[in-house]
Amino acid sequence: MQATGETTRPRGRPRNVPKDRALDAAVRLFWASGYDAASIDQLCRETGMPRASLYQDYGGKQGLFLAAIAHYVDTRLRPIGQALGPAGSLEDDLARFFEAVVALATRDSQTPGCLISCVLAEVAGANETFRQELDSRFTALENRIHERLSHGADAPDNARALAGMLAAVARGMMLRARAGATAVDLEAIAEVTLATLCSERSLCR
Repeated sequence: MQATGETTRPRGRPRNVPKDRALDAAVRLFWASGYDAASIDQLCRETGMPRASLYQDYGGKQGLFLAAIAHYVDTRLRPIGQALGPAGSLEDDLARFFEAVVALATRDSQTPGCLISCVLAEVAGANETFRQELDSRFTALENRIHERLSHGADAPDNARALAGMLAAVARGMMLRARAGATAVDLEAIAEVTLATLCSERSLCR
């Protein structure tokens, strides 16, 4: 029973917590703690969403994680794709690509590495939905790199394989950052990768 004059608390997400802000908070928690370690109580506290709102809007922790990944791709990964241009020579565009990878992996000590390569990959083996999401995100990166490699008349014949290799190097750099590698460490990996690729005149001219 409600006393006269008492107002009813609205259900769902509080009006003062925009969706993007809630997803930003979810991204940070999942990224910093991992999927399994992030509890519903922590997610509600960090995002400002009541438990009922989390389940109503996302269906639970898994749905929120997938929404957080989509938000992460739209907000954090966009510079990596944009770095590939084409804006200059292939060598310059690949250098900018790796600069963006290093920046994402090392910018914040609380969220090293990559939400996809480190956190999603960790749980994909035991969850088919996550495995499909991981495959989709990995494929998207490889396709974007392949698009840049294939640009121009001097595109390498093995562009698809090279795209897979460059994506694998980028993911490896993310994992190294998760394990404590510094920006300097990752820049050295990128430098050697580019030097090796561009030693072939036909690739980076």
